[in-house]
Amino acid sequence: MALSRIKKNEVLDEVSNLLDASKLTVLAAYAGTSVKELQELRKSARENSTHVRVIKNRLVIKALQNNERFKAVDTSALKGQILYAFNSEDEVASAQVLAKFAKTAPTLQFVGGISSEGAFISADDVKALALLPGKNQLIAEVLATLSSPLDGVMNGLSGNLHALLDGVEAKAKA
Repeated sequence: MALSRIKKNEVLDEVSNLLDASKLTVLAAYAGTSVKELQELRKSARENSTHVRVIKNRLVIKALQNNERFKAVDTSALKGQILYAFNSEDEVASAQVLAKFAKTAPTLQFVGGISSEGAFISADDVKALALLPGKNQLIAEVLATLSSPLDGVMNGLSGNLHALLDGVEAKAKA
C-alpha cells in the first residue's frame, strides 16, 4: 500500500531523528528472511536498545540528503530489501545484534553502516565492529584491570597478617 504524502513526511522525520540520535546505523539485506524471524530479531534487538526498522530506501536517502551531517554518505548500496538497525546508546550494539541473529538466519547479510559522523562503513568493517565488546563490557574490563593491583596488595597483606597471627598464637601456646 502506498504511503500518503503526510505519512511519508512523518516517516521522514522519524528516520531523520533516528539517524541523528544513532551512534551507528547498520544496514542489512533481509531477502528470504521470514516474518517470524524478523519478529524474533526485533525482540532481541529491543533488549539491547536497538531499533530495527524496515524503511523504503528512497525515504532513507531523502532523510540523509536533508541532514547536513549525512549529505556526503554514499547511498549507492541502498538497493533491494534492507533493514536498518539504530542504536543511540552503544556504538557496536546494533552490529552485534544483527551479527548474532545472522548466525541463526544466514539470509541476513550486512550491507554496511552509517556512522554518527556521517561516513559510510563497508560490510566488512561492520562485521569487524560486531566482534568488538560492547560499551558495558569494556567498562567492566577497565575496572577489573584497575582494581587487580589493589586486590593483589590486599591479598598479600592479608596473607602476611594471618601468618603473623599464627606465629603469635603458636608462641602463646608454647
